Amino acid sequence: MTPPATPSRRTLAHAIRFLAADAVQQAGSGHPGMPMGMADIAEVLWRDFLKHNPANPDWFDRDRVVLSNGHGSMLLYALLHLTGYDLPADELRNFRQLHSRTPGHPEYGVTPGVETTTGPLGQGFANAVGMALAEKLSAEVFNRPGLELVNHRTWTLLGDGCLMEGISQEAASLAGVWGLGKLTALYDSNRISIDGEVDGWFADDTAGRFRACRWHVVEDVDGHDPDAVRSAIVEALGQADRPSLIICGTRIGWGAPSMEGAAKTHGSPLGEKEIAAMRQALDWPHPPFEIPEEICRTWDARTQGAAAEAEWRTLRVRHAEAHPELAAAFDRRLAGELPGDLDLDALVRRAQAEGAPCASRKASQQAIGQLAPHLDELLGGSADLTGSNLTDWDGASAIHEGGVRYIHYGVREFGMAAIMNGIALHGLWRPFGGTFLVFADYARNGIRLSALMNLPVVYVFTHDSIGLGEDGPTHQPVEHLAMLRATPNLHCWRSADDVETFAAWAAALERGDGPTALVLSRQGLGHFERDQATLRNIRRGGYILHEARSGRPERIVIATGSEVGSALEAIGQLGALADGVRLVSMPCVEVFEQQDAAYRDAVLPPDLHRRMAIEAGCSDCWGRWVGLEGRVLGIDRFGDSAPGAALFAHFGLDAAGIAGQLRDWIGA
Repeated sequence: MTPPATPSRRTLAHAIRFLAADAVQQAGSGHPGMPMGMADIAEVLWRDFLKHNPANPDWFDRDRVVLSNGHGSMLLYALLHLTGYDLPADELRNFRQLHSRTPGHPEYGVTPGVETTTGPLGQGFANAVGMALAEKLSAEVFNRPGLELVNHRTWTLLGDGCLMEGISQEAASLAGVWGLGKLTALYDSNRISIDGEVDGWFADDTAGRFRACRWHVVEDVDGHDPDAVRSAIVEALGQADRPSLIICGTRIGWGAPSMEGAAKTHGSPLGEKEIAAMRQALDWPHPPFEIPEEICRTWDARTQGAAAEAEWRTLRVRHAEAHPELAAAFDRRLAGELPGDLDLDALVRRAQAEGAPCASRKASQQAIGQLAPHLDELLGGSADLTGSNLTDWDGASAIHEGGVRYIHYGVREFGMAAIMNGIALHGLWRPFGGTFLVFADYARNGIRLSALMNLPVVYVFTHDSIGLGEDGPTHQPVEHLAMLRATPNLHCWRSADDVETFAAWAAALERGDGPTALVLSRQGLGHFERDQATLRNIRRGGYILHEARSGRPERIVIATGSEVGSALEAIGQLGALADGVRLVSMPCVEVFEQQDAAYRDAVLPPDLHRRMAIEAGCSDCWGRWVGLEGRVLGIDRFGDSAPGAALFAHFGLDAAGIAGQLRDWIGA
């Protein structure tokens, strides 16, 4: 009996097209045009070049594929389904529905085989740069001659919209400087966005832009010619020291008889009549979501993937036999475990015993300096503010100088955030990056995706308030703490002294299920004495720093950061008048919220309604903690240009001003 003929490349690509069109049609919403236009490109990449194992999506040495133009999610879901991932046809039928594994945009942790959450255009591209950098640095650390334990590539698919976003320039510039030869971007140049043909608002010389950023560029590739796509990828693979951009000309909605090339295919179902006409035009007689057996068999990558992983596991055994200590470090870092000799509690105790007054940004640098020798995976950086953020340490080796521990991101806050997300997603590294708190606005969407994906990224935000002084309101963050605290799954620590800063670093490193923002001062802060019980309670997010001298408290003051020291000084100035005042330092509201009710009630007794919150920022977020009968001393306007001490006095947030407010409050 003659075996059935192998389906043509075009037929295999049609399987993607119809799964995408049918899923969007059934959902009543979605983006069919991009998957239909990129189907030929994806077929070549996935069948001829991609190293992966559908049976084990988490295999470490797999290639990473990032769909930066995440609105075309059905392209990725169709590929995962066809190649054998645990994504059955029922999930495709359930596209965009509640609790399905096929959400409207790809979501990390929801769908097997999805490497990162994409949809906000351009960020996936920057994530891919982070992944490729992590691969390069990991290879330098762990590979040995003949034992290339880390040897995979990063591929990203992107569209016109991704390249319009400014983050694409930030990430492309860094990728070129870093020489990421194992990064390949496949650009779907269909010249269409939601508003129509892009020539009126996107006339960039994209090839010239990327060449100027030290990329290898292959342009004028027919994205519907598999041989041309394959040749372009082969050319890109020959670039060991430069990332590659392959510019593929395509037609959005390819195959739709009356809608091919039309902007309306971008974000709307094609309609039953158009899909029926498409079935006839492309000779695809199969019902929705049904793929013929010979096409399924040709797409199935499980056997090939299992063999590739088995070969790597054999290599891993040889690597471990030859370099047992290195292999043990690899295993530990891959598992996300901290070193056994890293005693974070001892770090905090030592800070309490030996610490001294200093700016919390300086205390952060001291913490990093003590952590880095024990934590080889700590990968630091700053957005051109290293000397101000104090994110470096003795022995830090910059990657642009051949090191593997420190990154100078340049003035690219958003790019830094998204690249750190890619580094964290890759594994083996714990990234942190610094900038001024006010510039968290630039990084905002990257921070949001860190939280959405539960990534243990650490953001070091210095110059945390009006205390930075003369640079004025453009650089004085007042609304930023509220923004960070409003972000689900983000822990925001604003420390009051060096000890709280060390405790915040300890909490950030122990956390494996989400990002942490460390909010740090430029100006010097005090160093508070604490007993051991009080010291342990810092890590609970909020604790009693000063108990009422009269015994049972009559009033509670809640403060954070530099205002804790000022509040404590003000209480001292008032003498016996403030004997009934308890001072609570609350460096991390989110962690305090997670404590059991008994602890929270012990710190903030529910029946004690006379409360005042003090913080050099917007007051809105403190209402829930002080209640309707409480007061908030904050800043609900932009700052001014003056020395920091003068500004605290001007806004009534120095010790004298707080003492006056407390006096009026107690006497009221």
